[in-house]
Amino acid sequence: MSRPKEINVHKKSAILELVYEDGRTHSLTAEYLRVFSPSAEVQGHGPGQAVLQHGKKDVQFLDFEPQGHYAIKIVFSDGHDSGIYSWEYLDKLGSDYEKNWANYLEALGNAGKRREPRFIALGSS
Repeated sequence: MSRPKEINVHKKSAILELVYEDGRTHSLTAEYLRVFSPSAEVQGHGPGQAVLQHGKKDVQFLDFEPQGHYAIKIVFSDGHDSGIYSWEYLDKLGSDYEKNWANYLEALGNAGKRREPRFIALGSS
């Protein structure tokens, strides 16, 4: 099992740090975890149904809820809270970080989307 021996949340920098018995560590940003959420809202209900997440650069962690001994649920500042992150999935996200992130940035560019959130300017009075 790939359950970490230590889980450290760095709220200010929005990084989840996982430390394993064998000395491996993964530092995963809130943005990365949010855009790769295992939820159906992000992954879809079947192959090829994933929904490209964008505008999540400034997302933060709000809360972590244990899910038995196998996973955690992460609550994000944008209201997303339906992803259950198994220890295996978190380990895979950490191991595949560079490839996943490069593919994500390429998909954003191809879709004409950005990491930065879009703010709508309200009329001035």
